[in-house]
Amino acid sequence: MSSVLLDSAKTETQSPRHGGESVAEVLRAHGVKFVFTLVGGHISPILVACEKLGIRIVDTRHEATAVFAADAVARLSGTVGVAAVTAGPGLTNTVTAVKNAQMAESPLLLLGGAAATLLQGRGALQDIDQMSLFKPLCKFCASVRSVKDIAITVRKALAIAQSGTPGPVFIEFPIDTLYPFHLVSKEFGVKNPPKGIMGKVVTWYLHNHLKNLFAGAWETRDVSPLPVHIPQATDNQVQKCIELVSRAKKPVILLGSQATLPPTPTDDIRAALESLGIPCFLGGMSRGMLGRNSPLHIRQNRSDALKEADLVLLAGTVCDFRLSYGRVLNRRSRIIAVNRDKTQLLKNSDMFWKPTVAIQGDAGSFLLRLSKGLKGHTCPEDWPQSLKAGDVTKEKANRRKADEKTDRHLNPLSVLHRVDELMADDSIIVADGGDFVGSAAYIMRPRGPLRWLDPGAFGTLGVGGGFALGAKLCRPESEVWIIYGDGSLGYSVAEFDTFTRHKTPVIALVGNDACWSQIAREQVPILGSNVACGLAFTDYHIVADGYGGKGTLIGREDEDKLDGIIKEAQKETRQGRATLLNVLIGKTNFREGSISV
Repeated sequence: MSSVLLDSAKTETQSPRHGGESVAEVLRAHGVKFVFTLVGGHISPILVACEKLGIRIVDTRHEATAVFAADAVARLSGTVGVAAVTAGPGLTNTVTAVKNAQMAESPLLLLGGAAATLLQGRGALQDIDQMSLFKPLCKFCASVRSVKDIAITVRKALAIAQSGTPGPVFIEFPIDTLYPFHLVSKEFGVKNPPKGIMGKVVTWYLHNHLKNLFAGAWETRDVSPLPVHIPQATDNQVQKCIELVSRAKKPVILLGSQATLPPTPTDDIRAALESLGIPCFLGGMSRGMLGRNSPLHIRQNRSDALKEADLVLLAGTVCDFRLSYGRVLNRRSRIIAVNRDKTQLLKNSDMFWKPTVAIQGDAGSFLLRLSKGLKGHTCPEDWPQSLKAGDVTKEKANRRKADEKTDRHLNPLSVLHRVDELMADDSIIVADGGDFVGSAAYIMRPRGPLRWLDPGAFGTLGVGGGFALGAKLCRPESEVWIIYGDGSLGYSVAEFDTFTRHKTPVIALVGNDACWSQIAREQVPILGSNVACGLAFTDYHIVADGYGGKGTLIGREDEDKLDGIIKEAQKETRQGRATLLNVLIGKTNFREGSISV
């Protein structure tokens, strides 16, 4: 009972130091370059201390954006993304973004303010049970109870975020653990204590609590990173897989986001895949792994390929809705499944599919070991060539759809093809939307590894502003494109203010069809009503102008000038100004399904 029994460690009552400095020192020692935030008094010491140590503070217009930006940094940098938000509603505003990071397996540290230790549960401003909110969402949750515990708690959280299956972690900082002793002691003082023995007890109790809060606070502590545990396949498991692959005539690899996780460099994974020569379907963050036009990258007819395959390697891919819960897999196929998470590794294997070999381990390092063991062996060439021929046929048919005239406005498929052809080779594509973005996933080709960002399995709308912000900060030399539906744009269009203030120029391509089209496509024919699906052809370009960006309206009359408009937007971003292309689009019958395959 630290509030009653006095800690023997020294309490330096005259020190001007504060707990925010301890947080900043640990973050700097772990290579953290950015902290995303929406400011609040509960967390001000953390932000001020981080800035003094050279960590860039990036403030957004919504707490969810701060977490989405930290998520993007985690995915692109291989470090932990960090967001700091104030207590109560500041934290509740992050819940969807934290859940998205959990399902996307992104290592993320959320730092949250809280009411003072003695006032929790007593009706203080913005005081709620925050721990209960985040325990189901995070791998690790902790509430700091004394200043001396800050360093080890942050170190532990950062290690846990990266170990095993990566994911978010949460630390709650009561306000009295972050501010200096002299300020906290003023708040602890009782102006009119009860008389007699009760007054003495209350005064003694508060004095001891304050001393314990700061006892040993400024003793030298280790701030270096703790070891990170990453599960690996055993030698026997790898050898068994080498034998299975060597005998396969029609193998297929399904690569998921896990394959892009540290410690294996994505360039090494690409080399391993090219050495194996096995046709690959790429999903999530692994899009772009093989470059723009690899003969091994198959983009179409996945179900047909899986029916024909005699061996399927699920490298970080999960048998959830994206694979029809495993029903698309041929029961006669040999199936190798590799995943860091045991639950994801075996999901639905009790019903629709059975792994021949199931490995709880890192997919990226497994692929390197598999390739090394199969050196000199390659997949029969006629198999990937036949699948690629099917790709070419289907994509030609899709391209013909892009040449069709819509009833009004521009054909969205044509617009996406033009952007794909003109975007820079170093571009990062952020996907935030439904119908328009689903089409983009089948048309646009990331140029390399870690150049595609979508929400992942949770399918969250609103990631665009935060993902783009994090991406541009990680890769300032790259073009960053946000592909927005007009519905999803509403969640984060205010972040054009953030792009302007923090000099992070991105390009937003908005497919504006004045509708939640992905929903209307089924709701109208099934239920006979368009209720709640209709939007307006809003002047989003003017909104971007108001936030300091450059907005452009593009309609059918601009069809012949589209290339020039795109190039002008690219020029604007090179000159430091975020741009928004508000493209009025018509309806097509093109529909390919989920983007997170």
